[in-house]
Amino acid sequence: MKYLNILLVFALVAIVGSFLGWSPTLLFIASALAVIPAAGILGQATEEIALRTGPRLGGLLNATLGNAAELMITLFAIQAGLLDLAKASIIGSILGNVLLVLGFSTLLGGAKNGIQRFDRRHAGHNATQLMMAVLALVIPSLFFFSNKEAQGPVEWLSLGTAFTMLLIYVLGLFFALRVLQAAEPGIENEIQAEHRGGWSRRRSVVLLLLATGLIAWLSEILVGAVEHTVAALGVSEFFIGIIVVPLVGNVAEHTVAVQTAWKNKMELSLAVSLGSSLQIALFVAPLLVFISLAMGHPLTLVFNQFEIIALVGAAIIGNMVANDGESNWMEGAQLLTVYAILAMAFLFLGA
Repeated sequence: MKYLNILLVFALVAIVGSFLGWSPTLLFIASALAVIPAAGILGQATEEIALRTGPRLGGLLNATLGNAAELMITLFAIQAGLLDLAKASIIGSILGNVLLVLGFSTLLGGAKNGIQRFDRRHAGHNATQLMMAVLALVIPSLFFFSNKEAQGPVEWLSLGTAFTMLLIYVLGLFFALRVLQAAEPGIENEIQAEHRGGWSRRRSVVLLLLATGLIAWLSEILVGAVEHTVAALGVSEFFIGIIVVPLVGNVAEHTVAVQTAWKNKMELSLAVSLGSSLQIALFVAPLLVFISLAMGHPLTLVFNQFEIIALVGAAIIGNMVANDGESNWMEGAQLLTVYAILAMAFLFLGA
């Protein structure tokens, strides 16, 4: 993923341009491109530190910082009052991992290696967790649509749902570290090895801090330019949240999933794509509910009907791919087709 680092030149463009008052559209594009390599460095630094802290602490570190880039972008969006963008990025991340990343992984992996087989135990656990998480995300929305006057109860239901999701995430992490890792002790280390570049602990910590600071700076610039970019390009805030933000924040992680599938390690690829979806659904989304409350811009887990249908459909498809124990390139083509159709629909939906 070192080739992505060339995009860091856009960080200079975004930062200098923000001081000189350059076009907001240029600042949006430059900051978005610069976040990609910064998120990759953050992810690799996290993996390097995780490898040196043992599987349990390392797993917790990965779970906490695995989606740090997207979390920071979303937090700045909430601070700016762009709640639709923040909620759309949650749905977009889950859809992107299940349809786009898994689609590219199975397509390219299947094209090179034929039918790829994997142990259904670990993938099935993640797929089941994902179905549960999607159901939890959908319930507040269904409650809201059944009684649109009950704004207060919806906020309390969102808070209660968020707390429950965080609890099941912690339990799921404990289960994965204690039970699944005992049965498959090498899988997490193999995932981390895909990131590893032989960095020292000191270098990893320094780069972790620098990348975090840079992403926070770029996120502020990006979010500040959203409204002008929406007006200039004719796209909606909703489309930027559901398609652009998830892609920008997760390209590095997406690359790892595709690379492992290309190397005929489909089990690892599924662990990355479905695992990242779980982090968003069970950790990032509920965490944002509580943080947004403290920021004075309460975020409820209420999504529009189209988002709900897309989310449930993606969870069902992901479950079907994970539970049969094998994948092929045709499944990948089908997943990518669904994502492309949804992307076009989201573009026209917000227009």
